[in-house]
Amino acid sequence: EVHGRILSFLYAELYALIGYAFEQRLHEKVILQELLIEVYNCFEEEELPGYRRIQQIIYWFESDYSEITVAHRIREAVDPKLDFAAKIVMESDLKDLRYLYRYGEYITENERKMAEFMNSLDEETVEKMASTFTEGYRIGFVLGGKDLSKKQTVNIRYMVGFERMVRLAIRNFEKMGLKPVIYRAALERINKKGVHRIGYYGAIPNRQFDYDHRADQAIYLDKAFMERRLGVMRSAYENYKTLANGHAGPACIDTFGEPEFYPQTKPEAYYLSDKQKKLQTQMDNESVQITNRYIIGKERSFTIIAFPVPEIGADFPEIFKETIRINTLDYQLYADIQQKLIDALDQGEYVHILGTNGNRTDLNVQLHPLNDPKKETIFENCVADVNIPVGEVFTSPVLEGTNGVLHVSKVYLNELQYRDLEITFSNGMVSEYNCANFERELENKAYIHDNVLYKHPTLPLGEFAIGTNTTAYVTAKKYGIEDKMPILIAEKMGPHFAVGDTCYSWCEDIKVYNPNGKEIIARDNSVSIRRKEDVSKAYFHCHTDITIPYEELGSITVITKDKKEITLLENGKFVLPGTEILNEPLKNSNK
Repeated sequence: EVHGRILSFLYAELYALIGYAFEQRLHEKVILQELLIEVYNCFEEEELPGYRRIQQIIYWFESDYSEITVAHRIREAVDPKLDFAAKIVMESDLKDLRYLYRYGEYITENERKMAEFMNSLDEETVEKMASTFTEGYRIGFVLGGKDLSKKQTVNIRYMVGFERMVRLAIRNFEKMGLKPVIYRAALERINKKGVHRIGYYGAIPNRQFDYDHRADQAIYLDKAFMERRLGVMRSAYENYKTLANGHAGPACIDTFGEPEFYPQTKPEAYYLSDKQKKLQTQMDNESVQITNRYIIGKERSFTIIAFPVPEIGADFPEIFKETIRINTLDYQLYADIQQKLIDALDQGEYVHILGTNGNRTDLNVQLHPLNDPKKETIFENCVADVNIPVGEVFTSPVLEGTNGVLHVSKVYLNELQYRDLEITFSNGMVSEYNCANFERELENKAYIHDNVLYKHPTLPLGEFAIGTNTTAYVTAKKYGIEDKMPILIAEKMGPHFAVGDTCYSWCEDIKVYNPNGKEIIARDNSVSIRRKEDVSKAYFHCHTDITIPYEELGSITVITKDKKEITLLENGKFVLPGTEILNEPLKNSNK
């Protein structure tokens, strides 16, 4: 009871030694072994050490050596000379699956089968996958009015097993003048973001283990530590400022189909105190601001695409083939159909969303007024660029006047499942929330508070969108994988609502245009505009999409200023003239 939690932290931290060994990061290897020896020595004495003594050893280790661990994390995000993974991708014989073990990541049958499957695909198919991925990245810069020619590096993130596609992507990016920076998902708690793995990664041996250790920073997080870490960040970015300024942003290959995970809340795990939660939020805010000063937000972009993994089941090859089709749907066809939705939405004062079939959603979303409808629009026509695949129109709502309840029977958010998730909005801000994951209401609220609100007391409704990719929806229903679809695809499979920052976070002042030339003016809300006075009050550094599936959707209706009603969807079907073609996949699925 005295030493269990803190020694479990040490055990978890020592896992970093595997990655250090493979990358030959001897300095980090030595200091971590030094920590083990220092703690071990305490237990060689006649009397067992008190908790405080071990806590202080770990505190000063994390603080003193942050100038190594944190600084290296910043460097590996921008410096192409750190090419450990890039060499594996570009120089290995990918047909000899032993290459998978060169990373030092946990490899299972899933990763081996993924690599085997990639090897089985013809060159044209893999080139199509890679080109869709890299061209989406390039188009993101074009549509955002950003100059890609000023950039030198791109960060590629992927799951081990996708090397054949990554190799072709690297070659495509090189033609754009971009070198790859590919780094491992963080090894040290000081660099981790909860349970999320950012970078390349292998299998996850035990998701509950990751969940249990998500708040281990409670051991050492105080104001002095926060200031120390932020100081190291500033110094490191200053050292690598030229490299940081030339960084273009991430290109991510997401995956789906992993086994379901139902986390358990363990009393033995560490939890942040209320004071520490505030410090964590403050540190996250300032960290993002520091990063944004060196990797300038308005000059960078991203793209993300998703594919299934063999763990999805026996239908994996067919689902993979369907996913390629979903990721390469007709760009222009969707642009034209979605413009019809936008033309109707632009007439609205607000939109009313109503659930059905047990869905309790009853929500009014307030829209920005248009000063010049001939030149301005409220919704972005999202086709296949930064968010692949095609299939949504979205906006940043006006918070004031946005009221009601959002409910969904089952949804996966950031790899965690929520049952009967219900969120109430008052003037666009989260006022109440609950779910049915646990028997105790307190546990349900804590689960949402930690993993949806990210420990903030409230969040704004940062996005309202209508997904149009009925092809993806039908594929999910056909194979029974609705609960396994990643948010990247799931958000295109119905209306969705994001809590947190707007879609234009850190880039609200950059003008954005739809393919028809109209400027999207709904980029700000009354929270994000606070950046003009105090940037720390404008952003929350999270954006979580929650999708209502079509079968739970009663209606989406645009209400104009003169109270005219324009119905876009009714009983899960598109009814606005000119959009009915989106129902074809739905009809075929019912035959």
